[in-house]
Amino acid sequence: MILDILSWALLLIGSAACVLAGIGLHRFPDVYSRTHASGVSDTLGVLAILTGLLLQAPSFGVGIKLLMVLGFLWISGPTATHALVQAAWIRGIEPVLGAGPDPFHRDEDGDNTEEVQ
Repeated sequence: MILDILSWALLLIGSAACVLAGIGLHRFPDVYSRTHASGVSDTLGVLAILTGLLLQAPSFGVGIKLLMVLGFLWISGPTATHALVQAAWIRGIEPVLGAGPDPFHRDEDGDNTEEVQ
């Protein structure tokens, strides 16, 4: 019973992380920001989903296969992300700066309020 609850909780957390990563892929302005969003899905989402599936594995062999898939994704995901970002940088794609309000911006008087122009 507790194993089922923990498994379902991990599946829901992983699914939520993947959905949030998809929203980030849609909303972020450039390739560099989007790779950060996809990194959430690669690490947290996949780890939680596969751990939830591992807790429900019917046999030892299935568990080993899930661990092998997890290891492969943890190696290939960051490698593919690095290759994608490096290719974008070599092609000269510049990051979008100032895409939103800067919460750490300080005016001359020391406050962080921005004037509307």
